Amino acid sequence: MTTAITVRNLSKQYRIGQMHRLVTFREALVDLVKRPFRRQDRARGTIWALKDVSFEVGDGEVVGIIGRNGAGKSTLLKLLSKITYPTSGSIKVRGRIASLLEVGTGFHSELTGRENIYLNGSIMGMRKKEIDTQLDAIIAFAGVEKFVDTPIKRYSSGMHLRLGFAVAAHLAPDILLVDEVLAVGDVEFQKKCLKAMDDLRSGGRTVIFVSHNMAAVENHCPRAIWIDNGLMREDGDAKEVIRSYLSTFAGAQQTGFDLRQIEYRRGSGEIRYTGIEFLGPDDQPQRLIRSGDSFTVRLHYYSEERIVSPHFGLEILTDLGTKITSMNTWSNGTDIPVVHPGPGHIDLHIDFLNLMPGRYYISLWLKTLGSSVYDVLDHCAMFDVETSDFYRSGRGLDSHFGIVFLPCRWIPRVTPGVKSTEEG
Repeated sequence: MTTAITVRNLSKQYRIGQMHRLVTFREALVDLVKRPFRRQDRARGTIWALKDVSFEVGDGEVVGIIGRNGAGKSTLLKLLSKITYPTSGSIKVRGRIASLLEVGTGFHSELTGRENIYLNGSIMGMRKKEIDTQLDAIIAFAGVEKFVDTPIKRYSSGMHLRLGFAVAAHLAPDILLVDEVLAVGDVEFQKKCLKAMDDLRSGGRTVIFVSHNMAAVENHCPRAIWIDNGLMREDGDAKEVIRSYLSTFAGAQQTGFDLRQIEYRRGSGEIRYTGIEFLGPDDQPQRLIRSGDSFTVRLHYYSEERIVSPHFGLEILTDLGTKITSMNTWSNGTDIPVVHPGPGHIDLHIDFLNLMPGRYYISLWLKTLGSSVYDVLDHCAMFDVETSDFYRSGRGLDSHFGIVFLPCRWIPRVTPGVKSTEEG
């Protein structure tokens, strides 16, 4: 297999917490005298977004890049697309690259959708005649027929995304870089994107796909690379890499679900989750959860101040990151007028767990109806659902029947037999 991308010891360092301005020679000289160890100060004000990353990608490969927020995934794609340049290391790319890294990347807001298609094509080295042959397909794919001659500054973010992906996928790139295209847009458009990626792969094109949707990565990427804190943790079969990656989210379970120790969280922090417990009917820890059980999830929190009308939310996801359900106080009408400073907890009672046996993950959020987001924890805990003999058949439930089960009854209806001539 011919190599499309070769990355060797790739590192990218950013300087943080410093303001840059023009200084005079005199100011620079005085500063040098006052701070002879400035070089060390600079070192403390830097961060390695990527450190010594090496891998190769062959022609026609579809590779998923996974990792937590801030792990370095987007930095890697920006380096590959030459939006930014490495601090050290090398990148060799064979072929023409098209990238969709952010909504509207490469678009000129004053130009129309049609004009931006030609602009992006010319940037990629396409001739006008080549773009002409793909123009109608690009417009139809993006679904912007009515607005193609409107300046894109009037487009919604979803329209930006659709047009950007359509251009990137249709202008015959040798390599397509895609960053979180599934995070925006409706389900139908997401299906289009995934099909387009599959078509590119079948046509011998190379695709690098960054996503938090583990199911999409596993289904469409035979290979995955896991980036963690700027380092490449694992590179191999997508299913195995995903399982290794998701297993790190469950660390809270081994420490008694002490959510205070979790570093990867978002939100302003005025009120935060501090712990999670699974309780049985006797209000004691539930060590075994079976399909069909009832149990309580107790969410502990600590509030730094008086919080008006907070909303608590819990999501259950499969081991591949597919959301099964989202339960929250807002949707079921549980209004909480105020939470006072200090510790507290709220209970979520589940009357009937209709999940098949398997491993599941929990994500939590704490928000208000406005723009305030207090705490968001992705995959912060896990629980295993064990087999139960719910139907008393002695056969139990099995995960290969799906994700959920619906309690049901089968009622055989025996068709009356036709009388034989001998009985007549």
